[in-house]
Amino acid sequence: MNILENLKTLGITLPEVSTPGGSYVSVNIRGNMAYVAIQFPIQNEDYLYQGRLGENISTDEGIEAMGLCAMNVLAQIHAKVGFDNIAGLNHMDAYYQSGKQWDEAPKVVDGASQIFTKILGTKGTHSRAIFGVDKLPRNFSVGLTTTFTIKT
Repeated sequence: MNILENLKTLGITLPEVSTPGGSYVSVNIRGNMAYVAIQFPIQNEDYLYQGRLGENISTDEGIEAMGLCAMNVLAQIHAKVGFDNIAGLNHMDAYYQSGKQWDEAPKVVDGASQIFTKILGTKGTHSRAIFGVDKLPRNFSVGLTTTFTIKT
């Protein structure tokens, strides 16, 4: 599968690559592994979906936010590694902040999982972990880190 052609067929445009918010790189390559630093729901430098899931961010908005995080991961991979150079997505760690009574994290994280399999096909299958946290930077509702294998 040609990922760029698939994006075109799906009518999807990758967002602009965001810049790191501190002293780190967005994609760190070690051997045949690419580690993508946490990506937040930022679209072309606009901070979106800020707040707590179940309070001021709905579950459906959380799904959209996590999908945007996945799109930012893909933009980083495309810019720093190139889609032709990836063997596949290995694992993702999803982070969220929510109200105390909210408990739909797997549904929200599916927003990222579905983006990865839709765009990457079988290269997008992955394992994942989900972490509820007290606070994310800039009050983002969700964040996503990933690890890819690079072709040797």
